[in-house]
Amino acid sequence: MKSKLRRVTYVLVSVLVILGIVLCTAAYVLPRQSFPQVSGQIQVRGLNGPVDVMRDENGIPHIYAANAHDLFFAQGYVHAQDRFWQMDFWRHLSAGRLAEMFGKSQLANDKFLRTMGWMDIAEQEWQSLPADTRTIFQAYADGVNAYLAGHQGTALSLEYAVLSLLNRDYKIEPWLPQQSIAWPKVMAWDLGGNMGQEIENAILLKTFSAAQIAELNPPYPADNPVIVPGFKINSAGQSASTGAALNYAALTGLFESTGQQLSQVQELLGNTGADIGSNDWVIAGSRTASGKPILADDMHLSEQMPAIWYEAHLECTPVGPGCPFDVTGFTFAGMPGVIVGHNQRVAWGFTNVGPDVQDLYIEKINPDNPNQYEYQGQWVDMQTRQETFKVAGGPNVEMTVQVTRHGPIISDVYGALDNFKDQAGIDLPGKFAIAMRWTALEPNNVIQALMGLDLAQNWDDFRKAASYFAVPSQNMVFADVDGNIGYQTPGNIPVRAAGDDGLLPVPGWTGEYEWQGYIPFEQLPHTYNPPQGYVATANNAVVGPDYPYSISRSWAYGFRAREIVSMIENAPGPITVDYVKKIHGDDKNWNAAALTPVLMNVSLSDAHLAQVRQILQGWDYQDQMDSAPAALFNAFWKYLLADTFNDELPNDQPPGGGRWFEVMRNLVEKPDSAWWDNVTTPQKENRDQIFQAAFAEAVADLEKQMGSDPAKWKWGSVHTITFHNQSLGKSGVSLIENIFNRGPFPASGGSEIVNATGWSTTAGSYAVRSLPSERMIVDLSDLQNSQSVITTGQSGHAYHPHYADQIDPWRLIQYHPMYWERSQVESHAPDRLRLVP
Repeated sequence: MKSKLRRVTYVLVSVLVILGIVLCTAAYVLPRQSFPQVSGQIQVRGLNGPVDVMRDENGIPHIYAANAHDLFFAQGYVHAQDRFWQMDFWRHLSAGRLAEMFGKSQLANDKFLRTMGWMDIAEQEWQSLPADTRTIFQAYADGVNAYLAGHQGTALSLEYAVLSLLNRDYKIEPWLPQQSIAWPKVMAWDLGGNMGQEIENAILLKTFSAAQIAELNPPYPADNPVIVPGFKINSAGQSASTGAALNYAALTGLFESTGQQLSQVQELLGNTGADIGSNDWVIAGSRTASGKPILADDMHLSEQMPAIWYEAHLECTPVGPGCPFDVTGFTFAGMPGVIVGHNQRVAWGFTNVGPDVQDLYIEKINPDNPNQYEYQGQWVDMQTRQETFKVAGGPNVEMTVQVTRHGPIISDVYGALDNFKDQAGIDLPGKFAIAMRWTALEPNNVIQALMGLDLAQNWDDFRKAASYFAVPSQNMVFADVDGNIGYQTPGNIPVRAAGDDGLLPVPGWTGEYEWQGYIPFEQLPHTYNPPQGYVATANNAVVGPDYPYSISRSWAYGFRAREIVSMIENAPGPITVDYVKKIHGDDKNWNAAALTPVLMNVSLSDAHLAQVRQILQGWDYQDQMDSAPAALFNAFWKYLLADTFNDELPNDQPPGGGRWFEVMRNLVEKPDSAWWDNVTTPQKENRDQIFQAAFAEAVADLEKQMGSDPAKWKWGSVHTITFHNQSLGKSGVSLIENIFNRGPFPASGGSEIVNATGWSTTAGSYAVRSLPSERMIVDLSDLQNSQSVITTGQSGHAYHPHYADQIDPWRLIQYHPMYWERSQVESHAPDRLRLVP
């Protein structure tokens, strides 16, 4: 018996050992099938001549070609080598075709995305592009397809091995230039508008007065900076009229239904909240040690794996009229050219303006004909188009998209409005829908803007390129090697006939809320060599209240901008690249600076809580990852918002961020405000009682997570970043997630802090949701001294050496050189690939 048991045990152990060897071999071999060839020579059909691709020690390709066709052909080839799964996922996302990859779970998202019609608009833009730009985009697509011709399945990316288990019939299609053009539409959505706020405000009107809603939407703080102070134009601005009134309480169900649909899409595309923004600033030579400008940029987007950006250097050999490109910086895998960076004379950076370029229109639907809507007393036929959705593992699904003069119908709300006619305060017919007008749903020339920036040689070229930048409107900073600096607001920003503030949905049937055009480009804010010697932008107000047009009522509230300006103006000496790094890494929490003194003066009867509170004494308000005070304050902030507002707001707790910093900064000056009272209790609470309760909850929370000794608490122990694969990283299958995700890692910073690692007070944790997706510092005195970093790494291939090698440098505010001169590149390029016809 014992002998048989030993034999069985031996067999089982042998099987397990063999299985382990097989699994380990598969884990080692399978991922490496997709690692691209980066050295030697490859013969590629479609090239006109040889192209050199030198990858530096960070995996950044420096591409040298004798003509523009080959330059962008090679860029497409290299993008496909390193990031094709990301490209494939993005093109299906922008086209509303995710169900073709992942099945019916993505059908609802596809329906919304297809309703937007981004690919239809991209096709129109493709047809209108100048011939030379079309040639570039076609060359790029040909380069992608040249790589696809020799690589399929796991030879392209490990994700296809997982996809094959879910969808055996999936076939990779050739790349089209129109798919490159569609991606900026997704970015325009990611950088957003105020549609969510319109829905929120409409729902709040059911319960709260206009004065209460105003307290929750405070004006831009007068003590925080604007980007272009004192900007003047010769225009009377926009006209105003009263317009029709709506009973918003009667329409609450409509808004909630639409808001839920938008939330689902937001979950797919990433966080589009207040923390999606950016910082950039440019400092004139009068303030720098070199006597020439320094330009800095960091764009705040959702976390993802691989990084949203891919660095590349494109250089014609030689640079001349037939091939004028010599540019380096951050690119999107799937698009030719460089989005943000510098060429041989000019550097530029972006932050989001956040203008109000979205309006929701409530349309009256003909009860006898659902394809008609009312406009100025007449029934008008909607435009319709039929969409067919291919669904992996299931039958095709058909849908009709309806479009009014204002835009596509984005709600399916007829059932939810059955009783609204009797409840409404105005004469309402029986059927309604919500249409959305958005500047990104109109064909534009953003592609021309991006190509123009790559080639700009001076301020005039820069502004000409900016004039094409219709959407998303960006704060564009400029510097050149001659010592000039500047700033431009671009974009199609609507002028509204009714003069409304754009913070609520409006009646679509009256004609009183139509857009009258866009703010003329020459009247958009701009400045060239400003007297203060710098321009700083952080999604804060571009101009003061004297500007005659309405750009936005939803700026970031200026706390990041305040800190950047303070550090520039109070620099200890002439500013250097190293000092700019300190600005990038600054963790000053202005919310803590406002609320901590109030908290320190609140009476605490519990001796233990009073002792814990002492760790806040003398704190410099820096949210560094090893800081115990930062951990305590941020936990307190989370519970303070919950205890103040959860009892009254329909969507429970606010998410935090700069708007709520300002709400609370104003509210603490009113210790007996009705907002402090918890309406679910019989007694009436005041500010100090809410502070006491929130602080006790914060201490209990941190003791549970990090132990009873507050001296050992660290902000980075709870404020962590996990980089998730955008498609498979939240599958719920831990084995798959562990293959593609990386983290958690401790992080410094926080929401509305220069080091903007945003987190939400509603998420159940302090985890980072949005972040500086890149950092760049350009030294215009010596371009070879420029430096940058991205969040994860250049490669999109799990387990590749460059898949996650930039995570630690990124979170520790470290950089790598942006190699520029070819001699410099060659001395730092371990991998050299030559592509030949």
